Amino acid sequence: MRASLIQIAVDPDEPVDARRARVARLVREESGRADLVVLPELWPMGAFAYESFAAESEPLNGPTHRAMAAAARDAGVWLHAGSFVEAEGGALYNTSLVLSPDGELAASYRKIHRFGFDKGEAVMMAAGEDLVTVDLPHLTVGVGTCYDLRFPELFRGLVDAGAQAFVVPAGWPARRRAHWSLLARARAVENQAYVLACGTAGTHAGVEQAGHSIVVDPWGETVAEAGPDEETLRVVLDPAKVTATREQFPALKDRVLGIAPPKRG
Repeated sequence: MRASLIQIAVDPDEPVDARRARVARLVREESGRADLVVLPELWPMGAFAYESFAAESEPLNGPTHRAMAAAARDAGVWLHAGSFVEAEGGALYNTSLVLSPDGELAASYRKIHRFGFDKGEAVMMAAGEDLVTVDLPHLTVGVGTCYDLRFPELFRGLVDAGAQAFVVPAGWPARRRAHWSLLARARAVENQAYVLACGTAGTHAGVEQAGHSIVVDPWGETVAEAGPDEETLRVVLDPAKVTATREQFPALKDRVLGIAPPKRG
């Protein structure tokens, strides 16, 4: 399986419609190069542009969805369209879309762990509740977003749901880049799964972004890592490597904690 991770650099002076068109063009350029394309978190406005969240929010089937669905269909790729600010029922969510090669919505995921402690996303957005996996050809993918990467129990739950790989779009700050690569490798090692972590480049609302999108294999080895300003990272994944790793070193079978106890009677 060929995958392309596109590190979108958010220019605050670029109109959102123009950015959608630019991103759609980048997705279309991966036609024939990728089976799966991944975009970063909150690229329509920037992950730290909190003051824009409400104004730039949109329904699930809004302009970002429509533009990315058309791009996925034109390119003939599976597209994890990063995330955008979804407005629904008076609440805001940090929502990801996974689109099939025919442009249909295969899954949506509302970010469960909101970043900011007592400000920003943590107080402006509602939390998602559902774990999400998507069956791609030859590979089941679990979905997380940015801050989720710090919570291993989420990824263990995705493994229990059948995930063999994790896709994690992010707007990760440069000052914590060491954590970014460390956590991506940790989630891969402990779950014996691929991790495709796609970050943004540039600066969002004065916060320098880490870039350095990274793909890690089920043994914890880095398949490829982008530089801070590199736009597209292309890799080839071997789905059989997940099965082989889990069979050769069957650590997941030795789990004790977190396993539901047997029913009595």
